[in-house]
Amino acid sequence: MLARVALDVASVRIERDSVLPATEAWRRLTDWQRHGDFIPFTTVTRSGAGVGSSFTARTSLGPLGFDDPMHITVWRPPDADTVGHCRIEKRGRVITGWAELTVAPTPTGSRVRWDEAASIRHTGKVLDRPSRSASRWMFGRLVDRLLAD
Repeated sequence: MLARVALDVASVRIERDSVLPATEAWRRLTDWQRHGDFIPFTTVTRSGAGVGSSFTARTSLGPLGFDDPMHITVWRPPDADTVGHCRIEKRGRVITGWAELTVAPTPTGSRVRWDEAASIRHTGKVLDRPSRSASRWMFGRLVDRLLAD
């Protein structure tokens, strides 16, 4: 698996080449509840699948925690010849932003790209740099583990 990470001022991009076919990579990456297995202190619950469905990531340590509700606004799974694309809008009271997942078939499997732009409300730019670093590590680890699992 080839790993590349690119950053700009507002987002994190994770890219991976996988030997998995695009349809299998998509299935694993969009199993939202499994994300909680690899994101520390987080459980994920979901409602439905496809455009208009939602899921919530609950991050907590003891009695302290917050919900990160997300809504799927684009859902186009890949097939053997077409690129899959999913867009998620983060609409929480603590975290806002979006994420996009793209899975493209390749001759040797698939190429995955995870773009994420999120901010923590009421913190201005104070937490942007540490958030990017944490997100780069967390989402890179998440994608690696879901594709390898």
